[in-house]
Amino acid sequence: MLSYIIQGVTYGFAAAVQPGPLQAYIILQALKNGWRRSIVYALVPLLSDLPIIALVVTVLAFLPAGWVIVLRLAGGVFLIYLAVGAFRTALHPAEETASPEGSPQRGLLPAVAINLLNPNPYLFWSLVAGPILLTGWKESPVFAVAMLAAFYLVMIIVCAVIILVVSIAHRFNPRLRQWLMIASAIGLGIFGAYQLWMGITGKV
Repeated sequence: MLSYIIQGVTYGFAAAVQPGPLQAYIILQALKNGWRRSIVYALVPLLSDLPIIALVVTVLAFLPAGWVIVLRLAGGVFLIYLAVGAFRTALHPAEETASPEGSPQRGLLPAVAINLLNPNPYLFWSLVAGPILLTGWKESPVFAVAMLAAFYLVMIIVCAVIILVVSIAHRFNPRLRQWLMIASAIGLGIFGAYQLWMGITGKV
């Protein structure tokens, strides 16, 4: 069982620190709302990955390769939409303060949607973690549960640390918040454009 726990910890840490659209969005929310209202975003990978894992271990193997292209196109459009909104927030922070859109409840749905429309979790669980999970389940269901628990425990903790660090760091420089928000918006836009390009060119 120890080997499965170690793999869960390793993959969980790598997934949490790897730059991606979800990380950019979480950082943006931390800058907008502060760590107290944004700490809940550390749970987004758990909320969004559970249906992905269920899909992967049941029917994903029977789906055509084109599903990745559809996800890339839909995800690219959604990320660019979020990037535009992030730029508006960075350039007009006063308007965002007066808006109710910054509530964690309303921000959780886009965060979950980002992961559901991102092919990477599907590829990760189907090509990397999924086979390990199934192998562990065949040996003992406890091994598979231990791996999942280790994976998400580490990922949630690391995401929470990122939220705390970003929320506290920008207070040392009032302009840092705006620049970090712009950087997050640029990151979302780049990831969105990349997803669109991969989808349009038909690359999986």
